[in-house]
Amino acid sequence: MAEKLSAVKGMNDILPPDSARWEWFESKVRALMARYAYANVRTPIVEPTALFVRGLGEVTDIVEKEMYSFEDSMNGDRLTLRPEATAGIVRAMIEHNALYNGPMRVWSAVSLFRHERPQKGRYRQFHQIDVEALGFAGPDVDAEQILMCRALLRDLGIPMEHVRLELNSLGQPSERMAHRAALIAHFEAHADVLDEDARRRLHSNPLRILDTKNPAMQAIVEAAPQLMDFLGEASLAHLNAVRAVLDAAGLAYRINPRLVRGMDYYNLTVFEWITDKLGSQGTVCGGGRYDGLFEQLGGKPTPAVGWGMGVERMLLLLEAVGVQPPASAPDAYAIVPSAEAMPVAMVTCEALRAAGASVQMHAGTGEGMGSMKSQFKKADASGARHALIFGADELAQGLVTVKSLRDGGGAQIARPLAEAAAWAPTLQSLA
Repeated sequence: MAEKLSAVKGMNDILPPDSARWEWFESKVRALMARYAYANVRTPIVEPTALFVRGLGEVTDIVEKEMYSFEDSMNGDRLTLRPEATAGIVRAMIEHNALYNGPMRVWSAVSLFRHERPQKGRYRQFHQIDVEALGFAGPDVDAEQILMCRALLRDLGIPMEHVRLELNSLGQPSERMAHRAALIAHFEAHADVLDEDARRRLHSNPLRILDTKNPAMQAIVEAAPQLMDFLGEASLAHLNAVRAVLDAAGLAYRINPRLVRGMDYYNLTVFEWITDKLGSQGTVCGGGRYDGLFEQLGGKPTPAVGWGMGVERMLLLLEAVGVQPPASAPDAYAIVPSAEAMPVAMVTCEALRAAGASVQMHAGTGEGMGSMKSQFKKADASGARHALIFGADELAQGLVTVKSLRDGGGAQIARPLAEAAAWAPTLQSLA
């Protein structure tokens, strides 16, 4: 016997019935994007490694530690499985001159890859809903996207007391440079407390030190200069305009001056939606403005803002707060007592499906068909609302018996086989 193969650690299979929860979640996302007039975009899983090094920043955890990068054996190109979605979407917009006719609002459902220790809610292959507004400079679009997140949380049935919004501004490059100098001076004065990561980043990316999870460094991080104190009039006005919309919409938030996000391309507005229901993996959605990324990747200066939502974490949150997606079940289950009835049953089921009904066909012929009793057990277990019984007596009269499985009384009615398309819609409401 050949050796059994298993999936790569941290890259998980999603099988029924769990896959039905994913489909339900995705349907909620698609409906929301349609309401906000965001168009779908799809980009490759594999991109040039340079895209992420240049776009995310060389001194980020993703680029330094987590990317799945390899050399193309055919031509020697350096390639990477995408660790995040925004850089690839911006690359596509630049390459295809997609904003020639004006700004765009787009979204994507993506698989992402990061080589880190797998844990609940954090996997090596994970999935994300990515939303981007490209070519829009105003704070109104920042606020719109934050309100989109709230709308999706509500659509999913998540009570707002289980999530909170944190907001910050990273200002503009010149403001960050002044803050950066102050940070370096502060951390140099406490060099003996810095861990290895912090010392390595001290002169290359000191802002990322603020995101440390090291308990021994929390005191000096709390005492560090705050970027908010270095923001100019325009940056503060942008932040206050975002806040004004959120206030008008009745959305509570907390200003978190230590909120920096994990990529270098952000400026001005950054935000995160956080829950206390998932332990250390509390951020379920985050994003912000990245007005400089187009230029970094070879395009024209283009304002942009976006967010990403982790699908696995959202599904865990739904489970934690007791939200159960509706069960997925067929309208009908076909009971076929004999092999002789199978051709007629197949044709009838095809007619019902073509008319919009969902029908599960009992598989097997001969001994594999099972008794009527066993077939009814399977029909009930399927969750179907009705059983279609293709008995010999019914077929002799050109009929099929439709029996209700969910009304408690087992009401049944005979329907003409030749008119399946006409009575197919009644399968959803037939008593």
